[in-house]
Amino acid sequence: MLNYIIRRILLMFPTLLGITLLVFMVMAYAPGGVGGPVLNEAGNMKSQEAQRLREYYNKRYGLDKPPIIQYARWINQILPIGFRKVDNNSISDFGFKWPDLGESLARHRPVTELVRESLPITVLLNAVCIPLVYAVGILSGLFAAQYRGKWFDVSSGFVFLALWSIPAIWAGVMLIGFLANRSYFNLFPTSGLHETMADQMLFLPSGWGPTFQRGWLLDTLWHLVLPLICLTYGGFAYLSKLVRGSVLDNLHADFVRTARAKGVAPRDILFRHVFRNSLLAFITVAAGIIPSLLGGSIVVESIFSIPGMGRLGVEAVQMRDRELVLAVTLVGGCIGLLCDILRDVWYALADPRVSYE
Repeated sequence: MLNYIIRRILLMFPTLLGITLLVFMVMAYAPGGVGGPVLNEAGNMKSQEAQRLREYYNKRYGLDKPPIIQYARWINQILPIGFRKVDNNSISDFGFKWPDLGESLARHRPVTELVRESLPITVLLNAVCIPLVYAVGILSGLFAAQYRGKWFDVSSGFVFLALWSIPAIWAGVMLIGFLANRSYFNLFPTSGLHETMADQMLFLPSGWGPTFQRGWLLDTLWHLVLPLICLTYGGFAYLSKLVRGSVLDNLHADFVRTARAKGVAPRDILFRHVFRNSLLAFITVAAGIIPSLLGGSIVVESIFSIPGMGRLGVEAVQMRDRELVLAVTLVGGCIGLLCDILRDVWYALADPRVSYE
C-alpha cells in the first residue's frame, strides 16, 4: 500500500503539469491575452507612462516572450529547486530556493497572501458542508432502502429528485430574493460572513432579551445558513439515491439471508453487514463530492459575496490575472488528486479483498 501511495503521489506532478499548461495556454492565446483588462488601462495614460507600464509588465511577467518560455519561467518560480533569479537578460545560479506563486497582476499583491486569506474561508464552508451532506445522504438512503416502497421512500425520492434538478445559481438568487429581502421575510443577511462590527463582538452569545448579542460565532453561523443550503442540497440528494440503490443490491444477497436465518437483529444486518458491503460504491462517488463542492463554491461565493477561493478565481479570470488563475488551478488540482488517492486508500480499508501490491 505504501509503495502504491508513493507512486500515486509522484504521478500527481505530471498531471498538475498538464492541467496548468492547458490553463496557461488558454489564457495566453485568448483574445486580449494575459492581463488584457489591466493593460487596457494604459490607454488612459500618457504615452510615456503607458510605455513604462508595459515595459514593467514585460520585465516582471515576461509577456514579450513566447508562451512556452513564459510557462517555463512560472514553473521555475513555483518549484523549490531551480534558477534563483530569472530576468529577461540574465539567469542566476541553480539550486534550492523558496517556492513563489508570484505577484497578482491586477491586485499588485503576492499571490501567496491572497490564497492564504481566501483558502480558509472556502475550507470553512466545506468543513461545515461535508458532514451535513454525508449525514443526511447516508441516513436518508439507508432508511429509504430499509422501507422500500413506503411513504418515506416515495416522498424522499420525489423531494431529492426535485432538489437535484434545481441549479445552485437559481436557488441562491431565490433565497436572497425571499429569505433575505425586506419585502418578504428578511431572516438572513444577503452577503458576507460577518456584520460590519463583528470584530468588536464577543466570541459567544451574551445577554438575554433586549440586551442579547449574537457574538462572533453565532453571527458567522447566521451568515452561513443560505450559502450552506445552496452547497448541500444537491450533494445529499445525489448521495441519498446512491446509498439507497447500493443497499438494495446487497439486501438480497446470500449473506443477508444467512444472517436472517441465524436470527441476527434487522438493525445489525443493515448497519454491520449490508452497509459495510455497500461502501465501495459509496466511496467511489463520495471521493468526488469534495472537489464538486469546491467547484460549487465558485457559484455560491460569487452570489453571496463571500471572499473565498471561488470568488477569487472568478475575479482573476475576469481580469486575466495569470498568476492568480494558475494558483487557484494548482490548489484545486492538488485537492482533486489527493481525493483520488484517499479514495483508493478507503477502498483497501473497506474491503480486505482490495490490494494494490
